[in-house]
Amino acid sequence: MESAEATPRAVVYSALLHLGIVGFLALAMLNCTNWESVADALRLPEAMRPVTCTRMVRLEGPVIEATLVGPVGAPPPPTAKRAQRASPPHPQKAEPKPKPPPPAPVRVLPTPVPQPQLKDQEKIAQIAEQKAEQQKQAQEEEQKQRMAELTRQKEAERILRELAKVKAESEAQQRRINLEQQKAEQLADLSKANENQNAENVPVAKQAMTGQAGTSNDAYIAALQNAITQNWLRPENIPAGVDCPVDIVQIPGGQVISAKVLPSCPFSEAGKRSVENAIYRASPLPYKGFEKQFRRDITFNFKVTSSQ
Repeated sequence: MESAEATPRAVVYSALLHLGIVGFLALAMLNCTNWESVADALRLPEAMRPVTCTRMVRLEGPVIEATLVGPVGAPPPPTAKRAQRASPPHPQKAEPKPKPPPPAPVRVLPTPVPQPQLKDQEKIAQIAEQKAEQQKQAQEEEQKQRMAELTRQKEAERILRELAKVKAESEAQQRRINLEQQKAEQLADLSKANENQNAENVPVAKQAMTGQAGTSNDAYIAALQNAITQNWLRPENIPAGVDCPVDIVQIPGGQVISAKVLPSCPFSEAGKRSVENAIYRASPLPYKGFEKQFRRDITFNFKVTSSQ
């Protein structure tokens, strides 16, 4: 109940407060003269007036003119300006007269080129046509020379190819001839060895050979040494007293199937090939009378003596 009665009272107080603020702001915006007008209208005494304006003191008597001196002084009186204007003017410097512009250069027209007459024009055209024809002929001649040079080069290459082909065919033919000769020589040597090699005429070794499966094989080893030595063409660079081991594969009857010098042989490649060829020439190797000592695969130490 009290809350309902206090609400209108608070609204009234708030309205009065706002009116007081607005009135105070309105009074704050008044200047000194307005304040005095309001105070005069309300007939307020001097003690109750909040704002009092400063009034100028008026003295009776004639008006005295004065000039303020200092940074806040008034401008000089008009008499000083007149005195300053009365001073003689400063002499002015004479301005230099402008120089006249240089005259424009006179443009000299080129001498007109005399036009050739009709006959001269025809002669010039004829000369130009002759030059063009000569240039065309020179180009054609140069092209012909290039073609001829290219043809000669191709012909030379063709001849070189034919010569190389003929040379290769000649070398191949010569190799075939040499191979046929070697085959003929080998066949002749093999035929001669077959005619001379038999059990009765096996040459006897001058000394027994050792190191081949004991002393029972000494005669067989000596017979192999003598048969191979007779067919061996000794190279000059092989010294005496060296051994060359060879793996020999043969069949009963002494016919050699293969002969391969071992890598431990100290001979050169030509010397190794000579020993292998000698074994093939000596085929068939001694067999009759040595059937017990015969082996299909044997490693034979071919020995070089000083008498060979």
